[in-house]
Amino acid sequence: MLFNVIKLSRFLKTMASPNMKAIQIKNAGGPEVLKYEEIPRPEITEPDDVLIKNHFMGVNFIDIYHRSGDYKIPLPAVLGREGAGVVDSVGNNVKDIVPGNQVVYFGSPSYAEYTKASSKYVFKLPEGIDTKTAAASLLQGLTAYTFVTQAYSVKKGDWILIQAAAGGVGGLLTQLVKSFGAHVIGTVSSPEKAELAKKSGAEHVINSTSQDIVKEVMQITNNEGVHAVYDGVGKATLETSLTCIRRLGSLISYGNASGMIPPFNIYKLSEKNIKLARPSLGNYIYTKEEFQQYTKELFDLIINGKLNIKIWKIYKLNEVRQAHEDLAQRKTTGKLLLEP
Repeated sequence: MLFNVIKLSRFLKTMASPNMKAIQIKNAGGPEVLKYEEIPRPEITEPDDVLIKNHFMGVNFIDIYHRSGDYKIPLPAVLGREGAGVVDSVGNNVKDIVPGNQVVYFGSPSYAEYTKASSKYVFKLPEGIDTKTAAASLLQGLTAYTFVTQAYSVKKGDWILIQAAAGGVGGLLTQLVKSFGAHVIGTVSSPEKAELAKKSGAEHVINSTSQDIVKEVMQITNNEGVHAVYDGVGKATLETSLTCIRRLGSLISYGNASGMIPPFNIYKLSEKNIKLARPSLGNYIYTKEEFQQYTKELFDLIINGKLNIKIWKIYKLNEVRQAHEDLAQRKTTGKLLLEP
């Protein structure tokens, strides 16, 4: 009798808290630490919670940094920072979002069938934006948009150098800088990527594997250099980026695709009074109002055809290791998505 009661209790507990498939890491390391597992589905526990059934989840370099341990996070952990899907349930304080709404969210673990997010970072999708486009555009799109408006305010006539101009963020930066009336010089690593950078709006494209970036930039700008560099490559391009900047110019360093930037002599900046910024998207969308404002402006650009979102490939959730390898090896020329 007691045995049957225990079995019934376990059954009822399972029914009350169903499981889901997710990608979890228990320790930092290479792609092999990504485990496709069954874990408890998250539940609404706080009044501002939103539970979302994921349709698509974005893959970003920050996920690789979290996986590798370059950026420390508490473990074990479900990876991912963005996704889009349908609202399953909401907390008592959530009034502007209801079950059934299609939404996109930022900042919560997304490599899973379900995600519990704070309503602070959940945005109800407008007509004209589907869940695939939303998941493909949010983190990279907000990054690019805030960087060209806040980290360095791009102006008409500026000369801007974008390292890795055919990548996910690089391609969006190129489109946005061009739309602001500035001149774009993009660096790429292959002829195929050069064509993509040109399609995004780069006036001049430099193949970093066969051309001298500094020499080409100086020739293009009449030896003045560029007003700003957006550099998501990191270690391999830092010195080149600094050399390409004109007096009173700016370096916006935002990624580590080639490795973490080592400590360097800050007095290098005083040679041309260069401004150096290492911006974090999170500090531009710190409040709910900021997140809502910038996300609306981003989606307006997409709806109005001023920003084209390119999806490189959609992987099944259990193919996440391949997605990480492709991204780390810089094989990709657009957004990578996962689907449950």
